[in-house]
Amino acid sequence: MRIAVDMMGGDHAPQEIIMGTLAAARTYLNHNFILVGKKEALGNYQLPNNVSYVAAEQVMAMDESVENLGKKRDSSIWVATKLVKDGKADAIISAGSTGAQMAAATLLLGRIKGIDRPAIALVLPTLKGGKLVLDAGANVEVKPEQYVQFARMGSLYMQKIYQIASPKVALLSNGTEPCKGTETVVAAHQLLEKEPIHFIGNLEGRDIPFGEYDVLVCDGFTGNVVLKLAEGLSKALFSQIKEEMSKTFLRKVGASLVLPGLKEIKKQFDYKEHGGAPLLGVKGISVVCHGSSDAYAIKNALKLAISCVEVGFIQDLADMNTVMPAEKTEN
Repeated sequence: MRIAVDMMGGDHAPQEIIMGTLAAARTYLNHNFILVGKKEALGNYQLPNNVSYVAAEQVMAMDESVENLGKKRDSSIWVATKLVKDGKADAIISAGSTGAQMAAATLLLGRIKGIDRPAIALVLPTLKGGKLVLDAGANVEVKPEQYVQFARMGSLYMQKIYQIASPKVALLSNGTEPCKGTETVVAAHQLLEKEPIHFIGNLEGRDIPFGEYDVLVCDGFTGNVVLKLAEGLSKALFSQIKEEMSKTFLRKVGASLVLPGLKEIKKQFDYKEHGGAPLLGVKGISVVCHGSSDAYAIKNALKLAISCVEVGFIQDLADMNTVMPAEKTEN
């Protein structure tokens, strides 16, 4: 198996990206990894036999307009994605511009038949383990039929990657009643009730952290806000705990006793443990990583990409009956 790595994308590129790739190469000796980017970025790193390099002289900046991607066919994200298109790689990961990665995947790999819009599927830590949220930022506005497509893709993903036989699918809304939400959400609820999936109805925002579901479906704007709120709240909470526990000597003593437990809880809520989020709906494995990913997160993202390829997720997704009525399917 060959995984292409955009080593120029991310807040800590290229060092952390390269280090994470090398760590994965040491762990997954039977797989090959392709670093894509500027030659000088490699520095003095010694690449093992299962790590190779492909040149790409341009970089898509995090805040750069996606429209510039067409002018940067030599950018690391474009070159890395083209390796998948050309059959020279089985998957690609990047911590760079999400918009550029989405555009490259859509243009080069294309969409799976029956999928109007690809969705970012990100694992959200909850009290009952990681749960899948999609869309996590790819589509600001979503039609009812597209909520259904997200639900189908998310359900299959949890079956294949997390080995959940019948994933519980919920629709994010402002009330549990079927009539609650915008017109679009209400219409989506009606369609989801007819689907051959384990749809459990609407879920309110306050119930998200408790994890009584496996897949949470929402539009990309809402999903992205939910995920970033959860991330920020987690950081704020642990920061406050640390501050309060260090105020007095007795608290410091008590903190030493509960520290192992707190570290374990913090680890459970750390995005780095999950590595990245697959872009579901395109004809290839493209894993979107957090912009601030470090080497540990990159290694886990590569682990995820390997898992997606090994279980044949793309072929299974293509085999699903996801085709909507012609009059409802739009780009």
